[in-house]
Amino acid sequence: MSDLKDILNSYQPACVALQETHLQPENSFRLHGYTVFRKDHPANRASGGVVLLISNNIPSSVLTLNTPFQAVAAQIFTHKLITVCSLYWPPNTDIDETNLNLMLQLPEPFVILGDLNGHSQIWGSDDTNSRGREIEKLLHDHNLCLLNTDEITHFHTPTRTFHSIDLAICSPSLLPFFSLQTDPE
Repeated sequence: MSDLKDILNSYQPACVALQETHLQPENSFRLHGYTVFRKDHPANRASGGVVLLISNNIPSSVLTLNTPFQAVAAQIFTHKLITVCSLYWPPNTDIDETNLNLMLQLPEPFVILGDLNGHSQIWGSDDTNSRGREIEKLLHDHNLCLLNTDEITHFHTPTRTFHSIDLAICSPSLLPFFSLQTDPE
């Protein structure tokens, strides 16, 4: 929690998307200066889960999503109305086209920030796995833009290896206004 507070104090972001929060419904989660929207793991286990933190200086409203995925979305008004979605796809979850209706529920323009657990050479992985191919197909079929470059986004402690499984995806109209950078720390 102290690392998150340090990030918020250093960057003062308008919005933060968190995945694998491991919160249960009875856990209180508040941060000074931010509105918290969250969706915990559906089995009420302390695993998975997503959170959106929206600065109290930014008008926002949560959206209701009908999806089996761990996802939470809100509309925020900065210079224009934008939908922001925090998404977690556990590695063992099957993803098929019928479950991808999440994209159709997000008012455009939108940005999806998530731990999607997919590997693809397009976003810097050494190889492409089946999840990565599903995500590539999703991007193509829905005419979405990937903000990731080949920067590493995740350090897997047990294997001491680096991966790019955290993705930022947006509507084409937002592409000129966003870029993705990872903090060296």
